[in-house]
Amino acid sequence: MIFFNAFLDSLKLPSKRAVFQLNRIGMDITVIYMFIIMAIVAIPALLDRLTGTSGPGADMAVFFQLIYFFMFYYLPLTIIVFVVLSGIAYIFTWIAKILKRKLRFQLLWKMGAYTTTIPFLLYAVIALLFTVDDSMMWLFFIYSICILLKIVTVYPRRKKRT
Repeated sequence: MIFFNAFLDSLKLPSKRAVFQLNRIGMDITVIYMFIIMAIVAIPALLDRLTGTSGPGADMAVFFQLIYFFMFYYLPLTIIVFVVLSGIAYIFTWIAKILKRKLRFQLLWKMGAYTTTIPFLLYAVIALLFTVDDSMMWLFFIYSICILLKIVTVYPRRKKRT
């Protein structure tokens, strides 16, 4: 149920209510949520891999194709997404500091992860229907950065110490 609520709130981003609801969700739930989203994103590539008649390993059994797919597609994809999210969160810690907002790396990473919900699901649906160039992911990257910037401005400013 918590994953479904996180999903619904991530669709409502950057509204203030959704941001604060997602803030209350633990980091462990967010990481598992990202694994689930990445699995959904990988479905079109998995189907392409299983139905492909040419290429490396086309004559492998389905079980070995699943192992191959996990090792050489899903795992690297997940690692890349987590590293990019960490880089974005780090950059946004500086932006939050410039804008004098009360934000930490963990919260920015979590919010960055939730901003990827719409772009990743849209990519998965489009990839199921058409062949998609991976350069389309840059548009989704820009979308996530814009939403994250709006989220940073939702948070209150730091109070000045006297």
